[in-house]
Amino acid sequence: MKLTLHSAWRASAPYRVRIGLNLKGLAYDIVPVNLVTSQHHDAAYAALNPQRLLPTLEVDGRILTQSLAILEWLDETTPEPRLLPADPFARATVRAMAEIVACDIHPVNNLRILRALSGLGAEEPARNAWIQRWITEGFTALEPLIARHGGGFAFGETPGLADCCLIPQVYNAERFKADLTPFPAIRAVAARAAQHPAFVAAHPDNQPDAIHA
Repeated sequence: MKLTLHSAWRASAPYRVRIGLNLKGLAYDIVPVNLVTSQHHDAAYAALNPQRLLPTLEVDGRILTQSLAILEWLDETTPEPRLLPADPFARATVRAMAEIVACDIHPVNNLRILRALSGLGAEEPARNAWIQRWITEGFTALEPLIARHGGGFAFGETPGLADCCLIPQVYNAERFKADLTPFPAIRAVAARAAQHPAFVAAHPDNQPDAIHA
């Protein structure tokens, strides 16, 4: 099986998929897409992904989009190690944790939203305050779930779907200087993930298109 991931080094959604692929131990090629120069709007990329968003995963020439759909496909086609628990109630809990990030935090903070805010006249301090607000609200909801269900990672003792979503969001929180002091459970998971090879390999700084200041 040949896997090709169209990715951008610090974009959250492809970062999630990189973690998932690494946790599954799957080999894959990366095709960098430059979001800053709007390469995702080029005709060649739009032919792969008409939504013109990242990630896109090519699987033997077939196309998958949307990070959560890709991660669940990975779990269905490569069952071990699991990203989702076997128990239906636990599985729903993990999905809820992941969706706090993927549905409630990230969509209002991604690049196209920040560009829209700029177009409305919001300058960098206002944009950063916007990002910090939604991260704080989402993490406030997520923190007690991790405190209740975590055992080193967001749900239990092994990394899974919730961690695939959480760790890129922590990266964004640090990048935009959101205060993580109120979230000790989240910070503990992030510290644990920082020592795990799958997360280290997926980190933006370790991508072929990374830009180092």
